Amino acid sequence: MTPPDREPAFFIGWAKAPAQLRDLMIGVGLGLILLLGLAGYMVAATQNDPGDGAFLGRASAVGVLQAAPYPVVHVLESDTFAPGTAVLLSGLGKRGVQDRAEALDGAVVEIAGARMARGDIQGLQLRNGGDGLRAADGAGALPEPVDLGRWRLSGEICDGKCLTGAMRPGRGLAHKACANLCLIGGVPPVFVTTDKVDGTEFFLLADADGGPVTDAILDHTATLVEAEGRLERHGGLHVFRLDPGSLRVVP
Repeated sequence: MTPPDREPAFFIGWAKAPAQLRDLMIGVGLGLILLLGLAGYMVAATQNDPGDGAFLGRASAVGVLQAAPYPVVHVLESDTFAPGTAVLLSGLGKRGVQDRAEALDGAVVEIAGARMARGDIQGLQLRNGGDGLRAADGAGALPEPVDLGRWRLSGEICDGKCLTGAMRPGRGLAHKACANLCLIGGVPPVFVTTDKVDGTEFFLLADADGGPVTDAILDHTATLVEAEGRLERHGGLHVFRLDPGSLRVVP
């Protein structure tokens, strides 16, 4: 006969767990907790960095408005932005502000709204009406463009509003539909390069003639592409005058 303390242990749901099984059950439970924690960490570690783009509160500035290819203000004075900063302008929702900016092209203006930033690119979601954009007193001139030559760049076409913080990560295939809706609505497009050129990785996109880009870019947003065009520096703003015919997806 087997001694009582050496009898086989069985788990019975309605009965107290045998002493021989308690340690095993505790060990298995703790092991599962550790494995699940490790699995969660591994899943999180493989996700793309959402980036540092974020809404940073209310801001205002006085500067010179450049309407083409997309509305940008070159800051003259501000409590938030350093003089010379180029601020991309957008409206509420997935809308640009070309209709409000065209009449003020080259003029000194006052802007106010919600500030967004990512790296060295700055954006402002304007308030509605005159509180967001209006003519201001003072004198100023748009910076003279500096031609940086013709380049072939690889990178990603993004919308400048979500990229700077309206959404995170604001780039990648998961963001393609949102990016296209923003670009269709007139939000400034930004080309994010894989390597810095002239000290930056963010370039406002224009067509080959320096005007707004066409809908031809919509098929190439949110993925790694290669394109050719001329680079220009407008004060604190870099512009990539893209040749749409050169766009191709990088395999």
